[in-house]
Parts: sequence; structure tokens; C-alpha cells
Amino acid sequence: MKNLLHFFLFVSTLIFGSEGKHVYEKKCAACHELYIPMGVLEKNFMQMDNTLLHLKAPTINQIVYRLKTRIGDPNGDAEMHRMEIESFLEEYFETPDREKSICLPEILNYFETMPSMKGELSEEEFEAIVTFLYEYAPKAYQEKVMQYEPFKEASAKALAEDKLIMIFYTAEHCRYCKKMENEVMSDPDVIKALEKGFVSVKIDVEKGKNPVDFNPTMTPTFLFLSPQQEQLYRVPGSWVKEDFLEILREAKEKYNQTLKKGTKQ
Repeated sequence: MKNLLHFFLFVSTLIFGSEGKHVYEKKCAACHELYIPMGVLEKNFMQMDNTLLHLKAPTINQIVYRLKTRIGDPNGDAEMHRMEIESFLEEYFETPDREKSICLPEILNYFETMPSMKGELSEEEFEAIVTFLYEYAPKAYQEKVMQYEPFKEASAKALAEDKLIMIFYTAEHCRYCKKMENEVMSDPDVIKALEKGFVSVKIDVEKGKNPVDFNPTMTPTFLFLSPQQEQLYRVPGSWVKEDFLEILREAKEKYNQTLKKGTKQ
């Protein structure tokens, strides 16, 4: 009977954890980034006044750490601790209050108080997001985090490793850019394909300096360069995983065609 109960809890965690990730992506991801290393967060807030990341709200790994260390008894019964966190979230989602926030005050100063989510989540969605947060393990997501290089370093790396340069033009207000980052650029197959044949650069068109002679007319836009910085391929728009993987294959094929034509410098 005990083994059966453990099995039921395990299956429930898998189901609600998966659904919770979907709820997060649908209703939370526009403001809350999933994972940023703590060292980078510390630099962003303590040294650069949030000018490095321009975060709108705490990241999920920040929230989870504070929930598990500040709410209830983290060293007590695990199921009781989960219930304490669930009770806190239920109240805070309905009536957000800066005085009750688990964020450090010096971090909270960079953010507005979150709007009430009363009526925004069904009972099932709330249970799913609680499970997602409680079971969230940042280390499980680190391999899924897309790594971008500054253009200068990317150019040197592309030449040294004979890889293409992919520039992802984005903007803070662009919801389709967020959609690409949350649903496609975080996918392990996409990250694997990019790491194998590309060096990736991300440029905010409203804040970052554009290092190449190309001005995108919309975001997101993807520009592919040869290792010698020859422009090969431009693709605007947001794409699903399968189509984006095909775009990467087409970019490599265009590079191969330039080599066959003897245009490689």
C-alpha cells in the first residue's frame, strides 16, 4: 500500500509538473524568466542596478529558493512544507502585498507589485503551478539555457571552429521574441543543433549596438553569417521547433553552396 501511494504521488508530480510548466509559459513567462544563474543575478542587481538583464520580475529560480527557505519549516515534513507554500501562494496570488513578499527588499525595489491573479487561474492550473514550483530543480534546467556570445567573441570563435554566426534580433516588448525564447530556443534539440554548427548572438534592437550592416524591420529576426561575416540568410518571424531546425539546416546549406562556388574568403 505504501509503495502504491508513492507511485501515485510520483505520477501526480509528473503530470502536474508538466502541466505547471505549460501554465508558467502561458501566464507567467512574459515577466518571470525561468532560470538565470545566481552569480549573474547578483551582478545584475548588486553591481549594475538591473541594467544588465532589465528584469521585470524575479526569476523562477529566485522565487523557488526564497519560497523553500522562507515559507514554513524547510527542515520539517516535506508534505507539510508543500502545504505551507501552497497556502502562502494561494493568498499572495489573490492579494499581492509588498510587505508579505519573500523577495529581498533591495531586489524588490526594482519591481512593481505583481497584479492580482484572482480569477486568472483555475483550481487545476493553480495546483499545477504549485507542483511545478515545488518540484522545480534549477540544475535540471541549466542544460536547457541558451548561451549567447558578444559579437566580437562570437566572430573569433566562428573562425576558429568553422561555425556560422546566428544573430537573434529581439526587443523587450516583443511577445513573439519571448515565445521563441521560451518555447524554441530553450528546447534541448535546438540548443544542441546551435552548439554544433553555430555561434549565437542576441541583440536587443532598442538597446544593443548592431555590429553588422543590416537593419531588421521586425522582431524577431534571425541573421546568419559565414565565419568570415558574409551575410548568408535572413529569416524574420517566430517559428515552431521543427521549422526552426529546418531554418538552421537551410543556413548551413547556403554556406555549403558558397563554398562550392568558391566564394569563401
